[in-house]
Amino acid sequence: HVQLVESGGVSVQAGGSLRLSCVVSNYRISSSCMGWFRQAPRKEREGVARIYSDGRTWYADSVKGRFTISKDNAKNTLYLEMNSLKPEDTAMCYCAAGTVVFTYWGKGTQVTVS
Repeated sequence: HVQLVESGGVSVQAGGSLRLSCVVSNYRISSSCMGWFRQAPRKEREGVARIYSDGRTWYADSVKGRFTISKDNAKNTLYLEMNSLKPEDTAMCYCAAGTVVFTYWGKGTQVTVS
C-alpha cells in the first residue's frame, strides 16, 4: 500500500532552518501533485506548498520567500526547505500526494520554533 514517511522535524530557534523530507513508497510521485500541509495548535490544517508533476509550485503567502518545495523523482522523495523560521511556523507538518485531490497522507513530523 501507499506509504508516506516524513522526517526532519525538530525544535529550532527563530531564524533557523530545517529541511523536511517525505519518502513515498508504492506510489510514483513523478506523475502526481505533492504537497506539504501543517496544523498548528488551535488552528485548522493549512496548505503550505505544492509541487506539480511538471515542476510548477505554489506557496502560501505566509511562507513565500522563506520555504522551497522540491522533489527528487528518482528517489521518490519530496522536500521542504524552511528558512528564517518564526515561532508561528510551529506545527505538525504533513506530506500529501494525489492527482485531483490529495489522497495519501503521512503521519506528520513536528516542527517547533522558539
